[in-house]
Amino acid sequence: MIESILIPTDGSDQAEGAVEYGLDLAEKFGAEVHSLYVIETKAHYIFTVAGHDPEEMEEYQEYGENLVEDVVDRAVERGLDGVGAVRKGSIAEEIVDYAEDKGIDTIVMGAQGRSDVEKYLIGSVTEKVVRISDIPVTTVRPRP
Repeated sequence: MIESILIPTDGSDQAEGAVEYGLDLAEKFGAEVHSLYVIETKAHYIFTVAGHDPEEMEEYQEYGENLVEDVVDRAVERGLDGVGAVRKGSIAEEIVDYAEDKGIDTIVMGAQGRSDVEKYLIGSVTEKVVRISDIPVTTVRPRP
């Protein structure tokens, strides 16, 4: 039985497909929806300067809060309970840590995130989550 679903989002089109799929799945099971946005602070992106100034971090925080609030609102519109969170750190590790901390039953993610550089040179966040998570992960590919 699926009682809770984690839907991480970065605001990309790929993540949006996973959000819709995750909400549909949650609706079928009457599951609580958790939405998570992670602010990358480990400088994994090759073209990103290590570290963020406080103003930039505040913008990321606000952006993430808006994204997860939108997912929670959409869950509530479907009659589901929703929880939103923003964390900072390594994206894949934070997703898995959150899921473990909250006793999440399954994670639903887009198969490809926003960074082609990361995908081709260091591997996708979704791929990392699948590798390190003991919790089942459903990946959702964008529809053509």
